[in-house]
Amino acid sequence: MSFRPAPRMIGSVPLGSIEVVAFDLETTGLNPTNARVVEFGAVWISAGQVREAQYYSSLVNPGIAIPAMSASIHGISDEKVAEMPGFSDCMKAFVNWVGPNVLIGFSIGFDLSVLEAEHARHGIPWNAPRTLDVEELVQVLAPDIKNYSLESVASWLGIEIKDRHRAVPDSVLAAKAFTTLIPRLTTLGVSSFAEAEKACKDFRSRNGAVAIPENRQLVDPVNVDSFRFRNRVGDVMNSPPIILGGGEPLKNAVSTMVEKRVGGLFIELETAPREFGILTEGDIIRALQVEGPGALENRAEKHCSRPLVTVHPKEFVYRAVIPMSKRRIRHLGVAGDDGMVVGAISARDLFISNLNDAVDLGREIEEAENPAELGRIWEGLATVARALVNESMEAREIAAIISRELRALTQRACELAEAELVAKGSNPPSEPYAMMVLGSGGRGESLLAMDQDNAIVFSSGGRGSESDAWCETIGRRVAAILNDAGVKFCTGGVMASNSEWRMSYADWTATVSNWIVRTQPDDLLNSDIFFDSMPVHGDFALANRLRRESIDSARQSLPFLRLLAQRSLGSPNPFGWLGRLRLERGRIDLKMHGVMPIFSVARVLALENGIYARSTAERLRAFGKIGKASKKQVDEVILAHGILLATILRQQLRDLDAGIPLSNRIAPDAFSTPDQSQLKWALEQVEVATGFLGIPVPA
Repeated sequence: MSFRPAPRMIGSVPLGSIEVVAFDLETTGLNPTNARVVEFGAVWISAGQVREAQYYSSLVNPGIAIPAMSASIHGISDEKVAEMPGFSDCMKAFVNWVGPNVLIGFSIGFDLSVLEAEHARHGIPWNAPRTLDVEELVQVLAPDIKNYSLESVASWLGIEIKDRHRAVPDSVLAAKAFTTLIPRLTTLGVSSFAEAEKACKDFRSRNGAVAIPENRQLVDPVNVDSFRFRNRVGDVMNSPPIILGGGEPLKNAVSTMVEKRVGGLFIELETAPREFGILTEGDIIRALQVEGPGALENRAEKHCSRPLVTVHPKEFVYRAVIPMSKRRIRHLGVAGDDGMVVGAISARDLFISNLNDAVDLGREIEEAENPAELGRIWEGLATVARALVNESMEAREIAAIISRELRALTQRACELAEAELVAKGSNPPSEPYAMMVLGSGGRGESLLAMDQDNAIVFSSGGRGSESDAWCETIGRRVAAILNDAGVKFCTGGVMASNSEWRMSYADWTATVSNWIVRTQPDDLLNSDIFFDSMPVHGDFALANRLRRESIDSARQSLPFLRLLAQRSLGSPNPFGWLGRLRLERGRIDLKMHGVMPIFSVARVLALENGIYARSTAERLRAFGKIGKASKKQVDEVILAHGILLATILRQQLRDLDAGIPLSNRIAPDAFSTPDQSQLKWALEQVEVATGFLGIPVPA
């Protein structure tokens, strides 16, 4: 039996979050063509930690005499392996233990060559696993070290050496070396598994080293249930909801359910007005079992389940599955921004027969207990993005899903940071606060090259207050957690860890006023991103009120709006001689030349016209309804925006496979001729979009 293929999108996972197996072999000799395996050893690495208690050890009968010299090194004699199974059985057991996980090892090419020869010797098909060589990673980091033996590397890294030349101890040593290297690799820009693969491959290419056997396994494309990603809760909910007063007798609820042919209804609680519970067939059966027929005369409120678990109508269906699965319930309420129930949704509406089969995307975030576990979201996110691209789903909808998970990552980071503070004896302030995601994450237009853009508002208290001290600690810890999970620090410093992005409500109001009045370049940049804010944790009403008041203030200042409009015209022309795209090292930044000017124009139009929508497409559609531009022009700009996002996303998925750091830069030559023509057309629509502002474009 040969190795099972690792998930294709494992390359997108941060090195500190990946689950891998470190392994080592002991053999009869050092010539891989005729050496036989005498011992398998392996240890698990999870969340950047070596799990020494989770190890694999197996002696192997090689079928030949073990040379005395080899036995003197590893201490494995003919007598010790005489009763052990042969290679085929041991290999099968080892493969089952490893599962579809990546293997790492020190000078792993030797071990793989031995295994390949053993497979050929025993007539077993060979497929090389996906691997990383710890020795090569060390050479990438420190090309000037004179001795790259495992002992020397361990000494260089400050790792204690125990029981060398047996498979399990050597696996543990290689595993510890790997985990120690991770933060050092990150400083070089090697943070994901695919980037580490590429770094090793580039090293071999530069130095003429022998390549590790390629993984020849073909991985079938992952299929996802696109229904759950294409639809929002509001698209599939049952509305209007059936609501009964909590004081009504249970028999009235039964009659209503029979009449309406439903399996449940909502109960508005008399004991807590504007709060709801849910009464299902199961609740009624339990009431009758416990109290008999007399239960039908009881108040319905007594037997309903509460509090009602709700989701927003704009939530994705795949996200609605998560609370059902976690709580083992089959019905949810749908509540709007004001908390009022506007509909109902059931597992049957979502076509779910088994809640345990629900998609895992999003669940990993909610259940994560540390940054490393948060980082595992990347594999699922990239896998879903690729599958939806293959199903021709609109790029804007895929970006909305990615943005939803970015906001969820930020929310969970806040929860983890708060839990850490409480565990250390700190108490939350009495005044509420809210964490907001800004920019593309707030607009719902993030792609896979994410960084942090966030801010905090707290209701009252100035610098140095109890609220400010708490939020400063939260902001700093959230920034670190997100960075460790693969959402990089914002290079512009737009993070709640910095005081200028963490203020009281009154200070934020004053700051926005200064932005609008002073209109300095930095003020324009800051205000741009702030108007896209979306609350993700804490007091949502506080954050939404701040955003709405900020938009209303900006709308009243024509000079400010005019400067914002002029700024959105500042992107360089992407076309050069004879209408060809201007490329730098074979690539062009589509965000700078296309996406940014379009979303900047849409933001200005929204401010000018009192449009409170966040996404670029919604803002443009609302502007189109006002009648200040032709519907055809608006529709074409929206289409162009989608084409640009789709092109960037497709390039990012290719770069993930190649281990190239993700960016908004695309290589046009990697796309087909029709795709290149479509891309040029989309970039030409930027001029149409800027024309909506009514300002002459600078020459």
